[in-house]
Amino acid sequence: MEALDRVVKPKTKRAKRFLEKREPKLKENTKNAMLIKGGNANLTVTEVLKDIYAVKKPFAVLYKRKNITRPFEDQTSLEFFSKKSDCSLFLFGSHNKKRPNNLIIGRMFDYHVLDMIELGVEKFVSLKDIKNSKCPEGTKPMLIFAGDVFDVNEEYRRLKSLLIDFFRGPTVPNIRLAGLEYVLHFTAVDGKIYMRSYKVLLKKSGCKIPRIELEEMGPSLDLVMRRTHLASDDLYKLSLKQPKGLKPKKKKNISHDVFGTTYGRIHMQKQDLSKLQTRKMKGLRKRPAEKSAEDGGATPKKSKSA
Repeated sequence: MEALDRVVKPKTKRAKRFLEKREPKLKENTKNAMLIKGGNANLTVTEVLKDIYAVKKPFAVLYKRKNITRPFEDQTSLEFFSKKSDCSLFLFGSHNKKRPNNLIIGRMFDYHVLDMIELGVEKFVSLKDIKNSKCPEGTKPMLIFAGDVFDVNEEYRRLKSLLIDFFRGPTVPNIRLAGLEYVLHFTAVDGKIYMRSYKVLLKKSGCKIPRIELEEMGPSLDLVMRRTHLASDDLYKLSLKQPKGLKPKKKKNISHDVFGTTYGRIHMQKQDLSKLQTRKMKGLRKRPAEKSAEDGGATPKKSKSA
């Protein structure tokens, strides 16, 4: 049995808090990514990993040492690093004659590889090459996908889901207009994927809504899809399963229409409208004959007491 697979009992409070952070939760933490450099990575692949790490920070771990492994042939080292660093996403960079400037992006499920897609870098422009102002660290990006192939082809559809998982960042309850300052744009056309990043500039427009301009910030990548390792439909469906605590409880007698309007059904006893209290006016008072008719006749007179 491996050291990471054993049941570890904490001996200190710090170790107990560390293990509690890794326990399953109803609302999971933000997914972390590990960026690993292969044994024969060149300068281009190294710079790509550094730029992606700069975009992904602080939810990323960059391995600076080279790791000789082949993810499509042996995945044990990736699973070991995933357990060690508590990361469910990974980006592996390598370079060889057969597959130059190679990137493998993937994700884990229960510390086992779920999806892997191999991408080749044909053109790369780093953050340093574009002399513009940059966004601060930890900025949540807006993701835009252009191209019909992202919705038609199964491999590209899975790649879109993988990229959303990788770059989406933390889940936020509220959005501030000034905080929307970073855009990641992915375009799929003619068998290539173009990744561009822009900084959003809010300019004066003379009205309440500002004028928006996009300024290229970097990094910029031209990618081509190579090999894929996709999970089966059953395993992929299992990975999307949500716990019962997150499912909304069904409320009785409440329905919604297509516009989102909520309708409620109320069950009441049958009302007798004849006893309904109306406005008190002399003209609406009942005469004694009407009262006696409703009571079923004249009431007997009371006998005088002796």
